Amino acid sequence: MLHIVNGDSVAKKLRQGIVHGDVLVWREVYPHGPVSLYPADWNNRSVRAQYLEQTMGIPQAEFIQGSEAQEKSLADFHKYEEIVLWFEHDLFDQTMLCYLLHWFSGQSLIKTKLSLLCIGEYPGIELFRGLGQLSLEQMETLSGTWKTIGTKELELGKAFWQAYTSPDPSLLQQLLSKDTSALPFANDAFQMHLSRFPSTVNGLGIVEQTTLEMIQAEISSPIELFQDVGNKLNALGMGDLEYWHILMKISQAPYPLLQIHGLKAFPAYNESSVALRDCEAVLTELGNKVLNGEEDWIAKKGIDQWYGGVHLQGNFPRWRWDMNEQALYEVSGED
Repeated sequence: MLHIVNGDSVAKKLRQGIVHGDVLVWREVYPHGPVSLYPADWNNRSVRAQYLEQTMGIPQAEFIQGSEAQEKSLADFHKYEEIVLWFEHDLFDQTMLCYLLHWFSGQSLIKTKLSLLCIGEYPGIELFRGLGQLSLEQMETLSGTWKTIGTKELELGKAFWQAYTSPDPSLLQQLLSKDTSALPFANDAFQMHLSRFPSTVNGLGIVEQTTLEMIQAEISSPIELFQDVGNKLNALGMGDLEYWHILMKISQAPYPLLQIHGLKAFPAYNESSVALRDCEAVLTELGNKVLNGEEDWIAKKGIDQWYGGVHLQGNFPRWRWDMNEQALYEVSGED
């Protein structure tokens, strides 16, 4: 039996006798950077590796070697009678899940059974952020509760991955309007993904908007902002490196929305966030205007940002998110 999990914390617990068989940690951050339909293709992997190193500090060689190693393990799936996918409700996990379902949909499974354990809550935990929160005893209660992955799950996962990696986000929006109950957490997760697009009101995505609102509410510590924004937007499953990159972008000249007093540098890859402990984030004059809808940050600053397979560029990007309608709109005037 092979168990594919979303992180080292979960893997460590499973290996302590909770399950039998091998455990494979799937290491990716599909919500960040350019993502292609076939990420294992060399050109696609090279572009992604370069982007992740530039924005998150992940060494290209480490990313490429890790990706090749996990794909080699995946390619050996025929030696297992059953493969169990352990994932959560958030975008971080749902993108991994849908990639794996897309991959398996193209394989001849023969005698290998696919199963899924996917939860979005656990009794007694008020705010469920993920499987890593659970104790060994709590994890043991989940063992064996997985359900069989059938054609419906494989086809829907494939459809979500195709839509997510497409340069046309309207395909994903159309898919979200259909019956997606075969993967019960995918709809909310990918809807949250679309809310990351720049808004029609002020050009901010949901993470930037929530960050500025919390600073206005006098939450000024970058560490507290990461925790509180992450809790409010827990459907994203956003990691610290992702968030530090966002904070860096909105605090950069020439059009910073905030200033971070006491900051020497954001934590690098595999570095502790202790350097941020005594820092204080404050809104700039522009930040207040953007938050109040008096200025459009993207029209002023421009954008060069990936959202799955969508690359938005320029001061008048093609796609905008309407917070009131909770829908993505195509607008004219992309330069």
